[in-house]
Amino acid sequence: MTSVWKPEYELMDREELEQLQLERLQTIVHRCYRNVAFYKKKFDEMGLLPEDVNSLDDLRKLPFTVKDNLRDSYPYDMFAVPLREIVRIHSSSGTTGHPTVVGYTRNDLLHWSELCARMMTMVGVGRDDVIQIAFGYGLFTGAFGLHQGAELIGASVIPTSVGNTRRQILIMRDYKSTALVCTPSYAMTIVEAMEEQGVDPKTTDLRLGLFGSEPWTEKMREEIESKLYIKATDNYGLSEVIGPGVAGECPERCGHHIAEDHFLPEIIDPETGAQLPPGEEGELVITTLTKEGLPLIRYRTRDITRLHYEKCGCGRTLARIERIARRSDDMLIIRGVNVYPQQIEHVLLNIEGTKPHYMIYVTREGAKDRLEVWV
Repeated sequence: MTSVWKPEYELMDREELEQLQLERLQTIVHRCYRNVAFYKKKFDEMGLLPEDVNSLDDLRKLPFTVKDNLRDSYPYDMFAVPLREIVRIHSSSGTTGHPTVVGYTRNDLLHWSELCARMMTMVGVGRDDVIQIAFGYGLFTGAFGLHQGAELIGASVIPTSVGNTRRQILIMRDYKSTALVCTPSYAMTIVEAMEEQGVDPKTTDLRLGLFGSEPWTEKMREEIESKLYIKATDNYGLSEVIGPGVAGECPERCGHHIAEDHFLPEIIDPETGAQLPPGEEGELVITTLTKEGLPLIRYRTRDITRLHYEKCGCGRTLARIERIARRSDDMLIIRGVNVYPQQIEHVLLNIEGTKPHYMIYVTREGAKDRLEVWV
């Protein structure tokens, strides 16, 4: 087994973990009811009080939160603390209207760093590693969380950001990067650029790839591993929930361990909202248990997956979610970018001469997704 960053939580007995989850759930429900007008209104409409949460089974009584609630509360109405306590703000692009704005307190940032350190340690990142982060830095959360986690571990971080692939390869070789952090499709772009330049991947020091932000297949994983000579792992996160660090693969690669001491997961029927038993496929719903700036109750991720609670071969007792292959809404993820059909429609309606009928074709050319709009 690889090193465990927080054995007191990652190897925790299920009964102890559920007691911790209940205590944290009760705290977060009180925080939301007292400090967030949206939740107080929801609870009052449903005739609920925070004191009604006496067991984890009571979670099903609580209201769902969806992305539109965050957009409607733009920019800060969902925050549970005064703005003076928020030390970092991230947001979505806002291409479908108001962006979703995410605020972090100092404690939130500490937890985020810990969660990413936990996830990276799980796949074998250590103090001697040199981490090349080729995610875009900016309002997107991906780069920052993993950057903070790597520094907490004590690894060296090279924040190359995304793009300028020729320079990425130069830095990778000269700075002796041992781990690459980016989208899987960008890893394939690097592979293709190496082939064009006649660079042998064996001349690099790379040994690990930590990939996320878009769905990818086992076949693509095999291709990346065989061409870069690395171990490729997947991780899962959402900006609204915290960013990367929500869940990640261990060396067993039989699902993503979700940090259940920070996030309470459930699977629901996307049509009825009813809770489903472990092992059944449905929509992943997450309740944050430690977030101060933007706590969320029963946030509907729209990601379709399954939850497994059996103890993993790595020794961790945390539940695992299967890799996300599809969603319950119409969102597409193209090269790590979220795209909604209504965004395309909005653009088309502003172009003189186009008709209100269109087709979207998504194809894959090699390892890259391609989106084509026919009007």
